[in-house]
Amino acid sequence: MMKTRFLFFTALALTQVAFAKTPSPALPAELSKEDLAGEIFERDDMIQTRHDDGHVTLDVTSMLSSDKKFSSGMYKSGKTRLEVNKPYGVDEFMYFLEGSVTLTSSDGTVQTIEAGEGVTISKEWTGTWETEGYTKIWVIYSAAGE
Repeated sequence: MMKTRFLFFTALALTQVAFAKTPSPALPAELSKEDLAGEIFERDDMIQTRHDDGHVTLDVTSMLSSDKKFSSGMYKSGKTRLEVNKPYGVDEFMYFLEGSVTLTSSDGTVQTIEAGEGVTISKEWTGTWETEGYTKIWVIYSAAGE
């Protein structure tokens, strides 16, 4: 069950954003210095999720396009290890502000992305996602608008 949930971490946040207050896609979506320092997670539309393995995630969507296919925001996660056995499901660029993540692709390739670095994961990616915790800026494209 934890494996399936990971595939939908971001998709779930995007679904829940329909009930949240996000800026109009007609306006630029700024992430201020204060937001980047963590104040964004104090917003009323922040989504906090406690997962079965005990780790907690915080997610705020800063922009959702009118067709719901493109979005951006910030995400914070505690320590977790997840197996992604089905394709990731969305194309996502991530820039890590704090912490790191180790991605072990299904072919055995290992990459560790540290704070100050970015990575793009394709919707077809499978493998293992492991972290002691991190904060990231995310940008997602989903042709299905999930």
